[in-house]
Amino acid sequence: MHETSSLSAFDAAAIVVVIAAVLSYCNHRFIRLPHVIGLTVMGAGTSVILILIDEFVPGTAISDMVEAFLTRIDFSQTLMQGMLSFLLFAGALHVDLADLRKGWFAVLLLSTLGVLISTIIVGGAFFLLTGAMGIAIPFIWCLVFGALISPTDPVSVLGILKRFAVPPALQATVAGESLFNDGVGVVVFTILLSAAVTGADFSLSEGLRLFVLEAGGGILVGLASGYVAFRAMRSVDEYALEVLISLAVVMGGYAFCSNFHLAGPVAMAVAGLLIGNQGVTYAMSDVTRDYVLKFWELIDELLNSVLFLLIGLEIIVIAISPELAILGLAAIPLVLAGRAIAVGGPMLLLRPLGLVGEGGYRILVWGGLRGGISIALALALPAGDIRNTLLAATFFVVLFSVLIQGATVGRMVKRIGRGRSDGSAEAAQQASS
Repeated sequence: MHETSSLSAFDAAAIVVVIAAVLSYCNHRFIRLPHVIGLTVMGAGTSVILILIDEFVPGTAISDMVEAFLTRIDFSQTLMQGMLSFLLFAGALHVDLADLRKGWFAVLLLSTLGVLISTIIVGGAFFLLTGAMGIAIPFIWCLVFGALISPTDPVSVLGILKRFAVPPALQATVAGESLFNDGVGVVVFTILLSAAVTGADFSLSEGLRLFVLEAGGGILVGLASGYVAFRAMRSVDEYALEVLISLAVVMGGYAFCSNFHLAGPVAMAVAGLLIGNQGVTYAMSDVTRDYVLKFWELIDELLNSVLFLLIGLEIIVIAISPELAILGLAAIPLVLAGRAIAVGGPMLLLRPLGLVGEGGYRILVWGGLRGGISIALALALPAGDIRNTLLAATFFVVLFSVLIQGATVGRMVKRIGRGRSDGSAEAAQQASS
């Protein structure tokens, strides 16, 4: 049998995909949880079982082997430099630009001002919490935690919203905010992490300059690569070639951004919106459109299966002491409160414009799920006690978000939809009488 260290990248990918396929099948046939929730639960359950086996059956060292395997995969590098570009592009392909235009101001405010507000509030509250618990973490590192936990994950909630009577404009707002706040959150995280690691005084003006440069550069790369792909697709009618062109946009565009320190996630969201709307409408035949969209749906499903399985398995890598477990549980309400305020602030500006109603506020707050990006950013922190503390807190918040929020947001959406229907019926009855 091969040692873990001798596994090739293909071997590692094959093992993860096989495990994801087996657990997905078991979930679909027997457990019937929502797909990503089921994989996270089963991954975490598998991790706990392996840890217990090692605890009660000395000498097995199964956890050590799994930990070595996960370390070889390098979750952070795999997600941030590989999976993220595909996931954001695939998600943006299915967002209706016409609906997004109606709520563009809401998306802009929520994905920029909302992320900044959340970073400051969560970071400040986390600093007070760790201080009260006697855990010494500098304030700049608490802001790093606020930045890495602020981006929301559109994967789970969008599938739920599509099954219920949620207005398309609200769906587009939730999707657009999630797509773009990923990019904004990564940029803010990178700026704060650099200040924390170097020990340099954080300058707000310098931070804003870097933010505008990286995010603005990402938008330009997304527009340029999306437009070039659109023109190329419009000049041919060959579905295999057009799928290849879309792959070139994702891989080439993201690699370009990484090498020139631009916001690759923002670029992929912009390129996906352009190709998913202008490209699908004006540059593809019906056959090509069907192939391209189904190809990216398959990529999206495969990568999300792997992503949420890895989130569940990461519990083996994270050394969680009782103190860190208490800190992680206490961080959950802090992050929820930060999300409520970060959404509520921009909502005060949006409500007079009628862009997001009361039901939309509740969906945006409770449906703002945290996922793999937060875990990946936490894993990218330099080794040390601070990393262990922030990683443990991040893991608890993400698990709560996926398992509790993800499992209940559908019922909340259904109640809101039912309330709208009852209100409409009552109004109609009053009008007729």
